[in-house]
Amino acid sequence: MTLVRAYLRASTKEQDASRARADLAKFAQERGLRVAGYYAENESGASLKRPELFRLLTDSEPGDILLVEQVDRLSRLNAADWQRLKAEITGRQVRVVALDLPTSWMLATAERDDVQSRILEAINGMMLDMLAAIARKDYDDRRRRQAQGIEQAKARGEYKGRPEDKERNAAIIKLLEAGQSWRSIAAATGCSMATLSRLAKRLRGDQEAEHVVVA
Repeated sequence: MTLVRAYLRASTKEQDASRARADLAKFAQERGLRVAGYYAENESGASLKRPELFRLLTDSEPGDILLVEQVDRLSRLNAADWQRLKAEITGRQVRVVALDLPTSWMLATAERDDVQSRILEAINGMMLDMLAAIARKDYDDRRRRQAQGIEQAKARGEYKGRPEDKERNAAIIKLLEAGQSWRSIAAATGCSMATLSRLAKRLRGDQEAEHVVVA
């Protein structure tokens, strides 16, 4: 029996990676397919550092379906990284089906003869390449516009940087005060080592200030 492994991705912690789960479940149900698992994560599609995606591929058997809502959920990778990911998918004999790519839907239906399968896979591969390239261009365009906007705001003296997540940072400081390791804090909160370093300096500054006041 063909198994579906559904991949759900969002770019930031504030977004809901599982938002499209119902649509993917409906697609599989309508075609009599069983979903073996849902793999959701909040990671950039422009990076290959996506543990859940590679766990999905590790769990997959030849012939399984990797189901996504849109191709850009699978990839916003540059050309070289997209070829690496494609090679991994192809090597595991996993079929990519995307709700926004109708040519891929036939890969989720009944078995075909060898010639039909090869033709369909070739067409679908070309369409995947095209949509992956479009997704990357969209990613690059948005980053370029964002950088231009920041430079313009700086020139006007209006740029203030990203707003601080005060609630998260307060929680991190409490973990630092409790003696938790930086590695465990980063794993639990998703913050970077640079953020931890900055907050640790802030904590030391506050402690030194308290010492001076008490003295």
